[in-house]
Amino acid sequence: MDLIPAPLSLESPARPGVFRLDAATTLDGGPGTEGVRRRLRAELGAATGYELLPATGGGAATAVELELADGLEPEGYRLEVTADRVRITGGAAAGLFWGAQTLRQLLGPEAHRRAPLRCDGWTVPCLTVADRPRFGWRGVLLDVARHFLPKADVLRYLDLLAAHKLNVLHLHLTDDQGWRIEVRRYPRLTGAGAWRERSMVGYRGGVPDGLLPEGVAGTPRDGRRRDDRPHGGFYTQDDLREIVAYAAERQITVVPEIDVPGHAQAAIAAYPELGNHDVVDTAALATWTDWGINHNVLNVEDGTLRFYEHVLEEVLEIFPSTFIHLGGDECPKEQWKASASAQARIEELGLANEDELQSWFIRHFDAWLAARGRRLIGWDEILDGGLAPGAAVSSWRGYRAGITAARAGHDVVMCPEQQVYLDHRQAPGEDEPVPVGWVRSLEDVYRFEPLPPELRTDPDAAAHVIGTQANLWTEFMDDARDVDYHAFPRLAAFAEVAWSQLPQQSAERDYAGFEARLRGHLARLDALGVEYRPQSGPHPWQRRPGVPGRPIEGLPPLV
Repeated sequence: MDLIPAPLSLESPARPGVFRLDAATTLDGGPGTEGVRRRLRAELGAATGYELLPATGGGAATAVELELADGLEPEGYRLEVTADRVRITGGAAAGLFWGAQTLRQLLGPEAHRRAPLRCDGWTVPCLTVADRPRFGWRGVLLDVARHFLPKADVLRYLDLLAAHKLNVLHLHLTDDQGWRIEVRRYPRLTGAGAWRERSMVGYRGGVPDGLLPEGVAGTPRDGRRRDDRPHGGFYTQDDLREIVAYAAERQITVVPEIDVPGHAQAAIAAYPELGNHDVVDTAALATWTDWGINHNVLNVEDGTLRFYEHVLEEVLEIFPSTFIHLGGDECPKEQWKASASAQARIEELGLANEDELQSWFIRHFDAWLAARGRRLIGWDEILDGGLAPGAAVSSWRGYRAGITAARAGHDVVMCPEQQVYLDHRQAPGEDEPVPVGWVRSLEDVYRFEPLPPELRTDPDAAAHVIGTQANLWTEFMDDARDVDYHAFPRLAAFAEVAWSQLPQQSAERDYAGFEARLRGHLARLDALGVEYRPQSGPHPWQRRPGVPGRPIEGLPPLV
């Protein structure tokens, strides 16, 4: 069976047989199964042309039956296939839904199409699958701030996540290069911050950071590497509510990210009073057209705290997720060091330095979110200067920060850039489009282990590793086709890492077995319209000849 991710157990009967899905097949379920039945009927009905109506009594039609049962984890399920019945039992609606995705895979690649290519021949082998996920947070970050993805592309990605049993979409909504969420109280955030005049094409053409004119962040470093085409877009609040509802139907939680106090030039360009206006002329700033780390960061005045509280009030109305991501990464401190206002705040609070000032800023919003029944999560720099009491950590610079946070009793999502940043190139050589970072091949991603050795002998700390995440940063991905190329098939490998249990008698996963199953899975990706990277290398139209990247040679450090 070419199931991906691999289930916990799969047993076939001594006497082989098949279940035949046809026009007379019925689809039923008990209380609590209504939403999953609706989705399964829509997905299989589109692919097969069958109505899959509820049973009306009598007859010998084959049946698909869904039910909830005690004794299973909420995301756990049991799939039993006999010649006349398919029964999916789940601990909750999520488990039923994941079981339905397994059934869809067993029906073959054409079950993932949106219109029927044939009217019969739909069979499932008789078997029993018992399954549950290894981690509760199986996430993907989609960066829509650097390059905007229209709503339809985000909805499509939710379908792709669901097909791989991934259950968290981390939506990176704000950055220096664009603000993508409508905030009704502050319309200039999208009026000015949702678009930029042009974009850098590839990396910065080899011009060293030190050649950037002093005090002028965002000055073009190589005019030949700009496309001179305005880029922008944003989601209305109703767009985002639709995305959240669409995700919820597929058992996916959308976690929004509003980046503070760094990665904020788009917001400062819209409202200059948010920046360090006693150091730089913030009124002269525009939404950034460069990639990289920006020295223009938020100030630490009361008005800025109130501004972002107002933003978050609207964010909480849209997103019901427990966690709200507030960034906290890559915040240069030069402006704070030069700012009389920031230095006065440090003295007022009795802080030791600018790292503690950032910690105070993050702690403020940790308490603010906690008072509203939510939790803050941020990138691992939020450990610098002291970790906020209720904060969870996205450990991206390696394992080390995640280990420290877990041992201190904080929840952690492991997403080290050395392993699961899918913007990093997939092979050496010049064929890879805009080659960035270390080579992270399909096998490299499959070999990733979210739980480092330091925590495997510390069960209390290990329990705080609530999951893992692969990140798709889009500086060098202009559209959904580019995202497809970087994501797949590596995201299929990551999905198995996040869902499937480690082999009991081995410290390593069976890559050869995965590779064999992937052959069948690629046919599913074809049916889903995914423009993945072929194993043999990119298609000619997937290359970007002459566009410079930023490759890092050698193996990534294990930190």
